[in-house]
Amino acid sequence: CYPASVTKLMTLLITLEAIDRGEISKNDRIHINSEISGVGGSQLYLDPRETDFTVEDMLYGIMVHSANDAARALSIHIAGSKNAFVKLMNNKAKNLGMNSTIYYSEHGLPPEDDNKQPDISTPYDMALLALACLRHPETLNYTSKELIYLGKRQVMCVTRNALTKKIGGYIGCDGLKTGFIDRGGWSLIATASRNNQRIVSVVLGCKERDVRDSISRNLLDKGFELIEN
Repeated sequence: CYPASVTKLMTLLITLEAIDRGEISKNDRIHINSEISGVGGSQLYLDPRETDFTVEDMLYGIMVHSANDAARALSIHIAGSKNAFVKLMNNKAKNLGMNSTIYYSEHGLPPEDDNKQPDISTPYDMALLALACLRHPETLNYTSKELIYLGKRQVMCVTRNALTKKIGGYIGCDGLKTGFIDRGGWSLIATASRNNQRIVSVVLGCKERDVRDSISRNLLDKGFELIEN
């Protein structure tokens, strides 16, 4: 399967671990260059003239708004280059036992060059990644926000995960990440907590967004039913 922007969960995990090790800070200012501002798809429209965005802003950007330029900004800030960061992603995937996952990007966009490969993974591997992220208490802070404004120009970021919304959402859902590309369809890793029990569901490659959300709701329902019974 092609995880698309679900890939950003690995970007989140590596960033949180770098913060834990003291290698970077959530308050670090992000240096924006033309490579960052040139990333397409969903974005914050980062401009090289801007100096007020922080690492934490970028984390909200990738998790709430699925901003591809924010993912690129984090990759360069942490590893110096996109390619070096992708190596970190693949090393971490191996360490987690994600044996069917290969990352080629930090954001999940399809490759611009037809000769290059898209990121690939499986539902099982994505579940391992979700559980690794959830071991960090900070994760849910970034994945549960329905609306947030970032930077001096107050960039409005609205969640792509309908299950986390207060109105029409799924009770107890507080993350994690959506994804979509034409080639890979609609994907969602969701998590919800009820009565001190947490469930994670993984749905990859649906033809329609509503179908993806419906299947995710059903999986979470079944998970809680199994726990209660």
